[in-house]
Amino acid sequence: MDALTDRAFDLLIVGGGIQGATLALEAARRGLSVLLLERGEFGGETTANSLRILHGGLRYLQSLDLPRFRESVDERRWFLSSFPDLVAPLPCLMPIYAPPRGGRLRRPAVLRLALKTSDLLSREDALPKGRWLSQSEVMDLFPGADRRGLRGGALWHDAVAPDPARLISSVLRWARSLGADVLDQVEATDLLTAGGRVTGVRAVDRRSGRSLEIRALAVVNCAGPWSREIARRFDRDIPRLFRPMLAFNLLLDREPLSRAALAVAAPGAVSQTWFFLPAGDRLLAGTAYASARGEEGPSEEEIAGFLAALNAAVPGLNARRDEVARVLWGRLPAAGEGSTVPARRPVIHHHGRHGGPEGLVSISGVKLTTARALSEKALAAS
Repeated sequence: MDALTDRAFDLLIVGGGIQGATLALEAARRGLSVLLLERGEFGGETTANSLRILHGGLRYLQSLDLPRFRESVDERRWFLSSFPDLVAPLPCLMPIYAPPRGGRLRRPAVLRLALKTSDLLSREDALPKGRWLSQSEVMDLFPGADRRGLRGGALWHDAVAPDPARLISSVLRWARSLGADVLDQVEATDLLTAGGRVTGVRAVDRRSGRSLEIRALAVVNCAGPWSREIARRFDRDIPRLFRPMLAFNLLLDREPLSRAALAVAAPGAVSQTWFFLPAGDRLLAGTAYASARGEEGPSEEEIAGFLAALNAAVPGLNARRDEVARVLWGRLPAAGEGSTVPARRPVIHHHGRHGGPEGLVSISGVKLTTARALSEKALAAS
């Protein structure tokens, strides 16, 4: 602690989830002196409770959002190549029905074209190419699939990080090997400024209660669900930074439905698509969304509604509340105040450009997959 207070850092990062961890890595790779402060455990909140999938962006291709598709593919490739022991290829199956379930983008012709275009644009040799499966091939891979109206299915590969905490630890170890300092159980409480410019932060060691003053030329707020609170404390409220909504997944004491991840919707043109992932000898299902109520998790009524939706998507599943081993929940940024639709675009807010302290930046990401890319953008724009 004494050593940290005796020096000035180029960059101090508040928040040790995947966004703060990748920012520390990218800053250290550029030769900056970096200190990351996490008030709890590294990756112990939103990242730990995520669905663990590193999406390559097939869904963006279906809606012709090519920039997001390319970024997602590039970042998925980076995770696979950088952490081969922690990130693995994940086969994904989407059964296709007539009439379509989940909207017009679930039509066979659209999915066939999306699979071919994805393989053409991604140029990714590490993952098998996507392909269209016949009805019998779908049933072989997913015996519990609803047979009513089944036309076939789309099979592609994404990536999965089964243990997000270990992934974040590996990112942080890499950053430390390049000279970054990282501390957990240390909370940044106040911003220090002089002449309208950032000079550091005041922090408290939550283990000992000791107060610290740490000097830094710039401070980046990557506190995830608490980023808006930090922005308010350090400068002012930035509503667009984080409008909270609740997101939760269920870990079920059930055998996996398939060796592939499943993207399944219940009958109905606008029904939501649910993902079922093998999680060892258990089944992970997600993701459900609800209105945020402070820092409370989902209610029993919301969990029951989620189970009912899962059972509707997979007839014969009959998942029960007593089979829920864990409710994995966190808060995500919503598209608008009070919305239960996730935000599509990240936010990088330079406080100094809006009348606040120069050298203070707040970041709010939207995807595990693209956290590192957002870190690169933030550093390039600073």
